[in-house]
Amino acid sequence: MQYPAWKYVLIVVVLFFAGLYALPNLYPDEPAVQITSEAAGTQLTTEVLDKAQSALKQAGINYHNGTFADNSALVRLDSSEDQLKAKEVLSKSLGQNYVVALNLAQTTPDWLSKIGAHPMKLGLDLRGGVRFVLEVDMDKAVQQRLSNANRDIRRDLRAERVAVKGMKTTDQGVILHFADTDLRNKAQNLLQRSMGNEFDLQSSIDAQGPSLIMSYNAATLDEINKYAVNQNLTTLRNRINELGVAEALVQSQGANRIVVELPGVQDTAEAKRVLGRTANLEFRMVAEGAETFTGGIPPAGTEAFPFGTLDGPPVLLERQAIVTGDKVTNAQTGLDEGGQPEVSITLDSAGGKLMQNATAQAVGKSMAVLFIENKQRLTTEVDPKTGKEVEVRTPYAEIKVINRANIKAVLGSSFRITGLDSNAEAAELALLLRSGALAAPMYFVEERTIGPSLGKENIDKGLNSTKIGYLLVFAFMIVFYRLFGVIANIALALNVIIIVAIMSVLGSSLTLPGIAGIVLTIGMAVDANVLIFERIREEIANGVRPKSAIVAGFDRAFSSIFDANITTLLVAFILFAIGTGPIKGFAVTLAIGIVSSLFTAILVTRALVQIAYGKRKSINKLSIG
Repeated sequence: MQYPAWKYVLIVVVLFFAGLYALPNLYPDEPAVQITSEAAGTQLTTEVLDKAQSALKQAGINYHNGTFADNSALVRLDSSEDQLKAKEVLSKSLGQNYVVALNLAQTTPDWLSKIGAHPMKLGLDLRGGVRFVLEVDMDKAVQQRLSNANRDIRRDLRAERVAVKGMKTTDQGVILHFADTDLRNKAQNLLQRSMGNEFDLQSSIDAQGPSLIMSYNAATLDEINKYAVNQNLTTLRNRINELGVAEALVQSQGANRIVVELPGVQDTAEAKRVLGRTANLEFRMVAEGAETFTGGIPPAGTEAFPFGTLDGPPVLLERQAIVTGDKVTNAQTGLDEGGQPEVSITLDSAGGKLMQNATAQAVGKSMAVLFIENKQRLTTEVDPKTGKEVEVRTPYAEIKVINRANIKAVLGSSFRITGLDSNAEAAELALLLRSGALAAPMYFVEERTIGPSLGKENIDKGLNSTKIGYLLVFAFMIVFYRLFGVIANIALALNVIIIVAIMSVLGSSLTLPGIAGIVLTIGMAVDANVLIFERIREEIANGVRPKSAIVAGFDRAFSSIFDANITTLLVAFILFAIGTGPIKGFAVTLAIGIVSSLFTAILVTRALVQIAYGKRKSINKLSIG
């Protein structure tokens, strides 16, 4: 009964690295509070950390190892209860200019971190995190669609030489005015052919003369709403990927709401700033006479916007945009020749062509980059019907020019944005553009933070269930299979270590369903050993010698074990493909456990049996029950 030396080497190497990368999980995260500035890009100083520590000391809250790095301060606490008290104390002490967020600080030794060994990420139900409910502004989605439709209507009418006396945008459509009924009828026939699927068209006569009322039909409004929600879902997922949050849940709720769950994220201000920003860019030509414009009413066909900050000097721009942010396919940060932050922009083919056409006749002129961010102002008003105070959300837009430069050559699909205030502003702008534009603004209507204390309770329950399951299996295997049962239990323990190591390396989040997957894997791994051991018993009962029975037991049980695990592995892949959130966590754990259990139940168990019996010249009886 020989066992190849290379298999021993393989087992030793796998177990060594598994133990090494599973080791960080013995160093649990500590509760901590993180202090950052409310405004993005604002530099924090160590004085803030000193002030925070003094406030905690006066409040009698125990803390240790306060650190300052990456423009944020981190103070570690002794317990989750102290963490919650510290957040309340520091929020009052530091004021509204700083964000105090719950966090978890790693305690992994530096030598493990240097080789890329980190503890497993925990899901929302275990580690805690944040849960947001966002509401999509459907009215704004319709208005944005109408803005594009207006351009198409003007283009179609201009191509057929149909003059429009006036155009007025309504909530769900547009009203066109004409000099006479013949022009109106001609326009109606033309637009009925080109845009009749989207609009209901109705002839009318009002105070301004013959008019054509175009209103979105019910099917178009439904399509706009669905597109806005689906596009925002995609954009949010892209932004979450940029944030590096694993096992996040992003799904629609009802007709116009989106639920976002971010496990492990305690800095709610940063998450809200990145997820909720409806940032977009417009590239516009600087209008003639901009140098002499100092304020007041802009000339026809132009608009004025502040430069740099919201109270900066006005810049006069042409009303028509060359390209908007939805044409951006990539955005990366860097430094220009003077060491200042910049963002390199790449447009799609359509955007590159528009930019090329616009700048071909504008070499020597100036082009500006307009930054548009839709926000919502919360105010409290008294409801005249109930007499109670209610929150009123008023949408508004912050618009400013962030860059203005002369066009030195014809631009195409790639160019740079300079003139940004800081590296942080450049990084955030690149992230928002790279992850895609929102189809419509979104506003936070619900925010919930799940603290680490609840997660700790779930972890304890999950670990207890795993321990109980393992101990019952451990006892069963020893009672029924004696020494072979001990070998199976050793392989089972190694199996759990390998699962933990793989999940730590892959960065997969462990959730309560994931723990259920580990418990299920324990049972499946033992099932493989049971098949092998029962086969060995059958061979011995048939009069086969012990060593030959061991070889036959492992060889003949392999096909059954392999088939059973492959079918379960296929189910895990299906769950991962169609599931979301916790379901994916269960599928990942199950798939890893299946592969690991095949390794330990077949290779490791066989090696341990070889060590126990392989060197003996003669074996009269096997300790297998």
